[in-house]
Amino acid sequence: MSADRTPSDGVDVCVIGAGPAGALIAHRLAAGGHEVTVLEAGPRFDPEQRIEQMEDALRPAHGRPDIWGMGGERDAFTSSGDRHYPLNHTRVKGVGGSTLHWQGMVMRLHERDFAVASRDGVAADWPIAYDDLRPYYAEAEAALGVAGASDNPFEPPREQPHPMPAFDPSHSDSIFAEACEALGITTHSVPNARNSEGYDGRSACVGYGTCQPVCPSGAKYDATSHVEKAEKAGARVIDRVPVQRLEHDDAGERVTAAVYATPDGETHRQEAREFVLAAGGVETPRLLLLSESPQYPDGLANSSGLVGRYFHEHLFAGTSGVIDRETRQHHVGFNTTESHQFYDEPAAGTDRGIPAADAGADDLGPIKLEFRNYGGPSPVGVALSDGGWGDGLRERISDTYGSHLTVGALVEQTPRRENYVGLDPSRTDDHGNPVPEIHWGLDDRTRRTLRRANAIQETILAELDAEITWQIGPENTGPAFHHMGTTRMGTDPDGSVVDARGQTHDLANLWLAGSSVFPTGGAMNPTLTIAALALRTVDHLESVL
Repeated sequence: MSADRTPSDGVDVCVIGAGPAGALIAHRLAAGGHEVTVLEAGPRFDPEQRIEQMEDALRPAHGRPDIWGMGGERDAFTSSGDRHYPLNHTRVKGVGGSTLHWQGMVMRLHERDFAVASRDGVAADWPIAYDDLRPYYAEAEAALGVAGASDNPFEPPREQPHPMPAFDPSHSDSIFAEACEALGITTHSVPNARNSEGYDGRSACVGYGTCQPVCPSGAKYDATSHVEKAEKAGARVIDRVPVQRLEHDDAGERVTAAVYATPDGETHRQEAREFVLAAGGVETPRLLLLSESPQYPDGLANSSGLVGRYFHEHLFAGTSGVIDRETRQHHVGFNTTESHQFYDEPAAGTDRGIPAADAGADDLGPIKLEFRNYGGPSPVGVALSDGGWGDGLRERISDTYGSHLTVGALVEQTPRRENYVGLDPSRTDDHGNPVPEIHWGLDDRTRRTLRRANAIQETILAELDAEITWQIGPENTGPAFHHMGTTRMGTDPDGSVVDARGQTHDLANLWLAGSSVFPTGGAMNPTLTIAALALRTVDHLESVL
């Protein structure tokens, strides 16, 4: 409460949000000699508490929102549409943002992902191509610290190897490798934003295994790394100051101030020459909608009517089973092997076992197969679930642990206008503002893609003579917690919110960074693309300073 949270003078750029996009942008700008202030709604978390957070995460009574203090009036939301959206299970408000609890997998989008409308006749094309982002992908991999083998024959061209060597495959990956080879499925390593060796002042991974929701060692990248670099370069980062609205000039052409609240109940205005809004795929559109004015009665930067629209996700498909072999589940807390063989051509089969999709069912999105070494119950969860000690405890664990396998998949959700992030005036947060409403449902193309992923998974497990124990498909799928598309980029101001640089069409000094600008999301985890786009946007932003 004693921290100085009054506004700064002479600010070149005000960045709203201290997640990966905001942190990277703030660091680059501050290192370039610009005056930067970052406003973050949540607190700074003490890294010394991460061991305690890990211990909480291992206990069944603690859910993911509990670990990072999510919930309550501050984080209230409503969910509508066909599916309930568990928003507070998917985000962290605080310095570091969602990277505090992310899984840490970092893949580049494929070339096809930038032109889905041209290729498949659905959604919208990006205003940029893969080659436009290619150098920034390399820069992002170096900035985050990515371990990978550069052995994926399906990924788009790359200019250099990953910064660190890949992690060794898990024990269960060797079991999957046998089945995939027999079926004609090519597997490869998973690029991870966690250190396989010391990198950028952080240690190599020591194997706590609780990567999601917390890495106690700091071997997995999180955005506090670039927040610290930004501060050392001269940026000012203020925590626990949720921005309430953005104000603009009389002409409605430039943002003049970010109005924010402090823990002591005060309200301040931070003025700046340029503003970067990097608050995530939910809070970014929410803040724009809360900033309505006579010139923008439907929300700031919303002349297109698309702020909040085209909210989309990645959907999870999974099939799990048990086999009569030791799988060593949960010995590693992250994926080490995947297959992108069904990404560009999801309907295709193989010569040795995976049948092609049924005729007429070739309108599918990309599929990213994940071979999970943490499927099935964990030994700690089993031990703490129903009491018992001694021989009974040992027998219970041996009966339920160590023989499970899971094949997961991420699939693309087709962006649709009817999926949106809006405002619910019937419920307010701790500052009296309408809470976000998530209106979310599935389309037939996404359902078909989920069924296709399940069919591939069943074939792999059948090759291993596995007894299937559960399956997640179209009827019970859930989100991968990647909020995308709510302020999408494009060349046409009537069909998008920002241009190819991240600059809003309506206001010359307002820039948006993060996954909210994605026109489509492919089936790749989005953080590397968030970072690459942020680095590209800051190049354009520096040109106007």
